[in-house]
Amino acid sequence: MMPHAMFSFTLHQIADQLGGEVAGAGDTRVEKAGTLDNSDSATITFLMHERFLPELRGTRAGAVILSTAQRDATQLPRIVCSNPHAYFARVTALLHPLDKSPTGVHESAILDGSVKLGADASIGPHAVVGRNARIGAGVVIGANCTVGDDVSIGAGSRLWPGVTIYHGCSVGERVILHAGAVIGADGFGNAWESENSGEGGHWVKVPQIGRAIIGNDVEIGANTTVDRGAIDDTVIEDGVRLDNLIMIAHNVRVGAHTAIAACTGIAGSTRIGRYCRIGGAVGISGHLTIADHVEIAGKTLITKSITQAGSYSGGYPFEETRGWRRNAIQIRHLDEMAKHIKQLEQRLAQLEGKSS
Repeated sequence: MMPHAMFSFTLHQIADQLGGEVAGAGDTRVEKAGTLDNSDSATITFLMHERFLPELRGTRAGAVILSTAQRDATQLPRIVCSNPHAYFARVTALLHPLDKSPTGVHESAILDGSVKLGADASIGPHAVVGRNARIGAGVVIGANCTVGDDVSIGAGSRLWPGVTIYHGCSVGERVILHAGAVIGADGFGNAWESENSGEGGHWVKVPQIGRAIIGNDVEIGANTTVDRGAIDDTVIEDGVRLDNLIMIAHNVRVGAHTAIAACTGIAGSTRIGRYCRIGGAVGISGHLTIADHVEIAGKTLITKSITQAGSYSGGYPFEETRGWRRNAIQIRHLDEMAKHIKQLEQRLAQLEGKSS
């Protein structure tokens, strides 16, 4: 099921399917997608930003995808469009389709007799599908996946090897779950119980009785976890993109078409808006609300709600170690310095009052 070149197309044929304007030799034929630096005459590439113009001048690609503003940046055969990056993504899918998985159930897979299996579904080796699961048409469930009781998976979705979906959860249509993703594990719900304020208490597990609901056209990266709700459901809305190694805690809701980069952690009951972009290794505290159209830079720690769209950053930028240590010492005394400055401002105001 690895992508590889199966077809070749002329630029005219590509434009007929995907739109765009062909400039130069439209009968130029390409059979693979590549970068500006690593291309040959059978490759189509793209220019994402004008800072890569030197690479464009040196490329050996057979054709290039350009923006309208860069239409005349080269004399190579080209397709001109409004968004070269998105267009290149579609061309890549055209030239490098996934091998079609064999339909049917592998002999080593285990399916409960109550499973409802859609047409042309593919169940791989050693996969396990539980009671009353509903598997839509064209779904691909890879090797060693586990699909729990009462799970529903919409048409056209793909589970790469080793995915686990716990009982009662729902996955929409055309969803991609990469290897090791876990949907619907218990959230981190624990209540402390003690007869006195001293030692000797213990944790009581809070049953996690909600579900994890994944919308349509969602992609979830390898080893990312989406916990089930404690009471209400955890919801990932349509079109969301989650990178690898992300932690989504119980009762979180991620709005449609939001993208979140690797190693971000979102604590419980937080609401992320629509069309947000969240960088890598961001930490978001629980019970917060993030507005629509918010961008958060990598490594930022969010400890209170963001109510307005915009770009937000945090974290201390790196520098040479000796300078960082000096500044770190000063940071420890910021509160004292702030009080001292306030006192000086008050004394200055008094002196200015006397002089007037």
